[in-house]
Amino acid sequence: LLNINVGGTLFQIAYKVAARYPVTRLGKLALYTDPMKKLRLCDDYSVQKNEYFFDRDPSIFYYIFHFYRSGVLWIMDEMCPSNFVEEIEYWGIHLKYSQRCCRILFEEKQDELSEYLKIQKELEAELEPMDSVEHFEGKFLGRFRKMIWNLIENPYSSIPAKIIAVMSSFFVLISIVGMTLSTVEEMKHKTGKMWMEQLEMICAIFFTSEYLMRLISSSSFKNFLRAAFNAVDLVAILPFYIQILFENLDEGDVLYHEELHKVESVSKLGKVLKLIKLMRIFRILKLARHSTGLRAFGFTMRQCYQQVCCLLLFIAMGVFTFSALMHSVEHDVPGTNFTSIPYAWWWAAVSLSTVGYGDTVPDTVLGRIVAFGCISFGIILNGMPISILFNKFSDYYAKLKAHENET
Repeated sequence: LLNINVGGTLFQIAYKVAARYPVTRLGKLALYTDPMKKLRLCDDYSVQKNEYFFDRDPSIFYYIFHFYRSGVLWIMDEMCPSNFVEEIEYWGIHLKYSQRCCRILFEEKQDELSEYLKIQKELEAELEPMDSVEHFEGKFLGRFRKMIWNLIENPYSSIPAKIIAVMSSFFVLISIVGMTLSTVEEMKHKTGKMWMEQLEMICAIFFTSEYLMRLISSSSFKNFLRAAFNAVDLVAILPFYIQILFENLDEGDVLYHEELHKVESVSKLGKVLKLIKLMRIFRILKLARHSTGLRAFGFTMRQCYQQVCCLLLFIAMGVFTFSALMHSVEHDVPGTNFTSIPYAWWWAAVSLSTVGYGDTVPDTVLGRIVAFGCISFGIILNGMPISILFNKFSDYYAKLKAHENET
């Protein structure tokens, strides 16, 4: 018998049983005749007891021991997949010796664990500061730049940093409110317009100062420009300066075109200017810098982009299918709105989303049957992925909050 001591627990295996698997560690131990080769396979050897010692987990070795006796490797659900794989690799046993049903379940558990660890790593990277303390060591004015960086970027570093984070969110909200009020008819007179312009200028100055402080205090300009949040900050600033540039061009063009009696390009310039002003709405994305909920939402969209794409694909298929059916049964009805399949797309999209504006409705019995099928399909379609997305969002939000508290 081959005397095996695994972590203080004694096992005995017949030499001929172990030798049936010559590529395994115990198979080699049974076949080798050179004592030095045997000693390389174990951690220690007792001459008096003729016992080979292995400093491994005895609870998992029970399954290894059962494998040598029966030829089948059993896998229990409560085992850690990583630990079990590490142990069987040490003993030289391949997973193929397990039953197919056990192997499928084990591989699924391995994939779940790998996905979980991947998400945990990405969540930690989501909250990891772009510039840590060691990045500033040896840099020009490193201590001063680190102090400015913490003041602007890390709201939990000090009370002034928290105040600046609150001010940043406040200015974002004020800017959005100002942009909204500027479209109100009562605010378009001279006094209201002047107040809105002054408010926009103050917000733009604050955002510009904040961005420049981040840029100057960053330890790496390249990493700074590649960061997503900094790109959002830049998009929040640029419309103000582009608007000033276009307004100056607009004034010059008006004078030029009044002389030539041509105002087409001035009209086009005005449309571009409106589009530039609309870009200010992206400032609301700045709130994601200090909002765990918005970060969790963005992280959920990145992790579930395949499910979201599938949902959009199914919606598109439903829109095309039901719009074609509705057109085929309604196009002969006098005064119908379903004059073509593209005209029926809006009805199909609204019905699939279960909103149902009622601006376009079928008149025939067959049309109402098609509408019922479209609405039923929309309820089923929207119900399946939304629960998955919500559960993942809740999970990611809780984990992000936990990581934030630990940090």
